Amino acid sequence: MNRKPLPPGATIGLLGGGQLAQMLVHAGNAMGFRFVALDPNPECPAFYAGAEVLAAPYGDRAALAELAKRCDLVTYEFENVEVSGVEFLESRVLVPQGSRLLALSQHRIREKIILQEQGFPVTPFRIVRSVAELSVAYEALGPLMLKTVTGGYDGKGQQKITSAAAVESGFAELSRKTKPPFIAEELVEFERELSVVVARNPAGEIASFPVGENVHEKNILTLTRVPARINPLVEAQALRLAEQVAEVLSLVGVLGLELFLLPDDTLLVNELAPRPHNSGHYTQDACATSQFEQHLRAVAAWPLGATTLHTPVVMLNLIGEQLSGMLEQLDRLPAAAHLHLYHKHEVRAGRKLGHLNFTCDNPARLLETLNSYGIWTPSLLENALS
Repeated sequence: MNRKPLPPGATIGLLGGGQLAQMLVHAGNAMGFRFVALDPNPECPAFYAGAEVLAAPYGDRAALAELAKRCDLVTYEFENVEVSGVEFLESRVLVPQGSRLLALSQHRIREKIILQEQGFPVTPFRIVRSVAELSVAYEALGPLMLKTVTGGYDGKGQQKITSAAAVESGFAELSRKTKPPFIAEELVEFERELSVVVARNPAGEIASFPVGENVHEKNILTLTRVPARINPLVEAQALRLAEQVAEVLSLVGVLGLELFLLPDDTLLVNELAPRPHNSGHYTQDACATSQFEQHLRAVAAWPLGATTLHTPVVMLNLIGEQLSGMLEQLDRLPAAAHLHLYHKHEVRAGRKLGHLNFTCDNPARLLETLNSYGIWTPSLLENALS
C-alpha cells in the first residue's frame, strides 16, 4: 500500500515513553518531526529527549483520544500495551504498525502458531493448561521452558523444567504469577543466539541490518557482537528469514527477530518484537542508518535508509549497579566507545539504564579493556569476544 510520506514538521505520537521512545525522539528530531509521548511517568526517558508527555496509564481512553487528536500518526515503542487501546487509536488516527501484529507478538501461543503455519522453523512447543498436559509435554519434548503466554520479558514469567519430578512444582510456581494456559518450549541445544532487525515500509520496501550475535546473562541481553561469528550461508539464511517474516506479517516499521543457531547450522525462530530491538542499538554508531531512524522512515512512509555496517561493533548493556561503576571510570573510556544513557532515576537490579557501543577492529584488545573495568563477568566477555 502506497502512502504519501509524512512531512517534516508533523507530530508523531509515541505509545510508551521509555528508552526506545527516547532514542526515536533523538533520531526524529534530526528528521524534523515533533513528538508527544503517552506514558504514566511525566519524566520518562522520552521527556528528556524533548517529547511532550501526556502522563496517564497506557489504556486511559481520554488520554489516548487526546494523543490521537494531537498527532499525525502514532507508533508504539514496546509490545506490552493493550491491543484494545491500539484499536481505539486506529479508529481515530493513523497507526502504521497496526494492532494485528501487536496482538500476535504479545501472545506467545498465537505467535508460534502463525509462524509455524507460515512454514517458519520454530522451537518445538506444546500448549499447557494443566499439570497433566505439562507432564505429557515433558514426555514429548524432554527438558523444557514453561512460559506465560503474555507479559514477561528478560526472563520473567518463565520456569525451567529439567526433570519429570519438577513438573508439578514448576507448574505451581508459574500459576502463582498468572493463570494458564502456558506454553512449553523445548530446551534446544544451540550454538549461538542471533537476531536480525528488519524494516518494511507501506510500499513494501524491505531492508535488514547485519545479523547480531547475542549473549545473555541471567536471561537479560548483555552483549551484541556484529558481525556475528557465523558463516555466510547462515547469515544469508537469517536475513532471508527476517525478510520473509516481515513480508508475511505485513510489517510496517522495524522488527527484531530472535533466532537460535543449532549445531548443524540450521536456524529456529525464537521470538519476534515489532519495534526497535535492544540488540539493534549497535546501529546507532556502526551503521549508515540507525534502527530508530529506520523505524521512523518506515512508519512515515519514507524510503528506507542504507543498512551498511561501517565498522565492527560490540554493544554492551549497562544494567543496575553497572552504571555507577562505568561512570566512575569515564576517563578510561576509549575513543571508540559511545555512551547512551536513558535518564532513569531509579537504579535496581536487572534494570537497563544505558548501553555502550564499542566500534572496534580488534576484539581481543577490546576484551582486555572491558575486563579492566571490572563491571562485566570475565567469562562472559571471554566467550563473546575471544
